[in-house]
Amino acid sequence: MIDRQQKFLQASNVSRETLERLEVYERLLKKWNPVINLVSKATLDDIWGRHFLDSAQLFPLFPTNSAHWVDIGSGGGFPGIVLAIQAEELDSNPQMTLIESDQRKAAFLLTVIRELNLSAKVIVERVEKAEAQTADVLSARALAPLDKLLAFAERHLLPSGTAIFPKGVTYKQEIEHAREHWRFDVKEHKSATSENSVILEIGAIERV
Repeated sequence: MIDRQQKFLQASNVSRETLERLEVYERLLKKWNPVINLVSKATLDDIWGRHFLDSAQLFPLFPTNSAHWVDIGSGGGFPGIVLAIQAEELDSNPQMTLIESDQRKAAFLLTVIRELNLSAKVIVERVEKAEAQTADVLSARALAPLDKLLAFAERHLLPSGTAIFPKGVTYKQEIEHAREHWRFDVKEHKSATSENSVILEIGAIERV
């Protein structure tokens, strides 16, 4: 585990306080996972790479002066909880809102937020039905195809905002399909955790 933590530290360059919060988060995940199945059992031994680093690599793409970050379909807290932990290092102290429809997973998220005293809140509702959030930044991990994510962004993201979506090997096809219904600017950033994956940084989203 120490080796995995060291690799995480080398890749993400977080503070000792952030590392300690992530260690608490790891313990809570392992305690709750047998009951709720927050993450795949096969990935529990590589939480630091498969989940923590995969989430933390989004942080440098978030405008640090933005006031409201929203993570949709948060599940076990990826990337939302990891980003909320990292945001504690910022002077701007952005508000993180997590939207999760599963009540048991939402209860877990609330427990983590309380235990770590994070500046975050949880909305227990389906993304498409939740009150519009006027977010400066919107994130989602493994939630839906890009076309559908852009519809969620239309609802919850400010027109001037930025959407950050990690995507796998089919990302080019997803972009092509999404352009049938949407206009948007996109930058592709190579993933630090998967050779064939990218992080899409999207703005200026409009329906065709």
